[in-house]
Amino acid sequence: MTDSVPMIVAIDGPAGSGKSSVSREVARRLGFGYLDTGAAYRAFAWHALEHGVDTSDAMSVLEVTGDFEFGIALDPDAYRVEVGDTDVTEAIREPRVSDAVSGVARVPAVRESANGLFRSLVAASGREGVVVEGRDITTVVAPDAPVRILLTASPEVRAARRSAELTNHDAVQVANAMAQRDAADSKVVDFLTAAPGVTVVDSTELDFEQTVTAVLDVVASALAPTTGAADGR
Repeated sequence: MTDSVPMIVAIDGPAGSGKSSVSREVARRLGFGYLDTGAAYRAFAWHALEHGVDTSDAMSVLEVTGDFEFGIALDPDAYRVEVGDTDVTEAIREPRVSDAVSGVARVPAVRESANGLFRSLVAASGREGVVVEGRDITTVVAPDAPVRILLTASPEVRAARRSAELTNHDAVQVANAMAQRDAADSKVVDFLTAAPGVTVVDSTELDFEQTVTAVLDVVASALAPTTGAADGR
């Protein structure tokens, strides 16, 4: 536990780039907390659907924000997402939720509230540092983070990786779904282009371990001038 402000490793990237799995493993190796910001939007989309809300209607979405109680564990080895007393860790990955996420995330008031929530979770984590991953972490949530990374890969590789995670889905179907979601989300945030000062890690030609190592190398390089550390691992 520490009373100091946690250090943030901010990681952005599109679906299928390996953002979540890589970020969680990086957090483990650094001894940091892990915050999946996308889970908050998924949890709110689940909440809205449970209330029978049309998630494409911003006014209807706003009507169910009042009783939304979000909880998430920042321990990379004990990942858990809750809405109120309900464990929704698995439920928020259902296709119906994935289809609804962009709708709720496009509502400015929802994003503003979520960003404040993310900052509060990090501040209250009691951790030396937190790896925070999502869509606009390097530019909006934590633009002053000492480590800011855009993790990406080619569309073909991202589609292949995502289809491998799912059953009864072919790469073409997944690629089309990912392209549609990226197009919708990119109207709200630019997560495909690195902002000034953000380091790009392209995992197209890298396996999981190589990608984790590449991210850890960026962390080590960023911290070396201030900590004198030769290795961030």
